[in-house]
Amino acid sequence: MSKGFQVAGGATLIALLLGWYAATNLEEGASFTYYQSLEEFVDSPDALGGNHARVHGYVAEGSIERDVAARSVRFLVQGEPPHAGGSAEGAMPVVFASLETPDLFKDGAEVVLEGRLTKDGRVARFHADKVLAKCPSKFEGQTPGGEGAPPAAPGAPTTNS
Repeated sequence: MSKGFQVAGGATLIALLLGWYAATNLEEGASFTYYQSLEEFVDSPDALGGNHARVHGYVAEGSIERDVAARSVRFLVQGEPPHAGGSAEGAMPVVFASLETPDLFKDGAEVVLEGRLTKDGRVARFHADKVLAKCPSKFEGQTPGGEGAPPAAPGAPTTNS
């Protein structure tokens, strides 16, 4: 066999393996997608079509129920944070088919859900494949000169209006 034929055969084999890898690992919903707010999701065709989606919301206070026998967690997700006066009225019921939730998952937690909305008779439920709890916003920066701002360093220039 000539060297050129060996190189062409090797390149073809590598291209076929990469194509096979891409085809088997790129399933529906595996692409990079941004999440939608709860309001955006409810109004979108993804909600009615049962398509895979990513939804952002907040866990409604007192709604977490762990069903050990069914190995699932049920809770409600609302669009506005409870600590900012958000209401659980119109919250979306969620079923997560695992008892292993993130450490930050609790009442009022900010979450991103991955899954599908299904209708069981008259009730629509979001069946989550993944539940991601976001870090609390207590780490947000404060505005300069605002309440709780650190004092200026000695000798640092100040602005006086």
